[in-house]
Amino acid sequence: MTQLVLHTRVVVGAGGGPEKTIINSPRFLEHDGYPMVLAYMRSPDDAGFAALEQRAAERNADLVAIDDNGPFDWGIVRRFRELCERLQPTIWHAHDYKSDLIGLLLRRHFPNMHLVTTTHGYVERTWKLPAYYAIDKWCLPRYEHVVCVSEDLYETVTGLGVPASRCTFVPNGIDTDEFRRLRPSVEAKREAGVPDGRMVVGAVGRLSAEKGFDMLIKAFSRVLASTDTDAELWILGEGRERPNLEQLIADLGLGDRVKLMGFRTDTLELYQCMDAYALSSLREGLPNVVLEAMATGVPLVATRTAGVPSVVEDGESGLLLDPGDEDALTDRLSRLMTSRELRERLAAGARKTIEERYSFALRMSRIKRIYDQVTGRAESGADPS
Repeated sequence: MTQLVLHTRVVVGAGGGPEKTIINSPRFLEHDGYPMVLAYMRSPDDAGFAALEQRAAERNADLVAIDDNGPFDWGIVRRFRELCERLQPTIWHAHDYKSDLIGLLLRRHFPNMHLVTTTHGYVERTWKLPAYYAIDKWCLPRYEHVVCVSEDLYETVTGLGVPASRCTFVPNGIDTDEFRRLRPSVEAKREAGVPDGRMVVGAVGRLSAEKGFDMLIKAFSRVLASTDTDAELWILGEGRERPNLEQLIADLGLGDRVKLMGFRTDTLELYQCMDAYALSSLREGLPNVVLEAMATGVPLVATRTAGVPSVVEDGESGLLLDPGDEDALTDRLSRLMTSRELRERLAAGARKTIEERYSFALRMSRIKRIYDQVTGRAESGADPS
């Protein structure tokens, strides 16, 4: 007997890290009797949503767009009710505060629909954050199961009154068949037009203050000034901090060495070019980009934010530093960029870590156990076919 899972989430443009997990999920559990539909709330005039639709089509994921006209558009509840009447989902799997709330509002209409949610963290500090937190403080204890992508989120959620029996830490995972070193960085860089002998340091993320890209650019500039390393920095992503970062790059005279490359869909190919990866975030959950870099064999420096220290062992699979410490970031970047032996050793340790602990197949086996638990399959021993 198949049991449909309806993933629900608000998105702007092509979304962020959670979309990588959500869009990749359906193909892993359909054969276990859990087909999935992805229902994304988006503004009707959001042209960037097309990129997310394209990504879903490439993964053969069934994606539905739900018109969302803002926080006071209560018609969105009706639109989701109509969708649920058509699809009859067994599991409502929410991925943010708004879908958490809508799931609870719909429960009286669909009493047999099980409620599961994943908390991805609140990394962007805006005036809306207290409202988001208040909504989830009310919603999460009323859900049948809460999935947390980092250990600090698990502590936060259980502190909100969710019993440990209904809360599980499930770290993000990476498809190790997709994300792997396909060719030497020298070869990939040559095709990308990078001058011979030049290193590429990469970073991926939304251009917003909590990502710490201003600190990364300053640290990179200091490394160039204090060593004879020939390198350039690629930052992949878009966001409202772009004008400030562009001004910083100009002020430091780094126009030919720091490239703001915008939103890219070819990140796997770009990872092949990278000799090092830098995570400079002040706040994070467990960022997929760190796992992707590690799986591709790109050695990294990263801040000790949320779930990162549980993945990266300092000196073995990466180099760690405290968030906001520009001097430490400069030091770790310098060490990584000037030592081939260190880069090769950390890259090997990183790949081994992902294969053993953070593969996507392992993550989805954990999610399946949660679905089995809430639907009663675990107790009944029901055959999913």
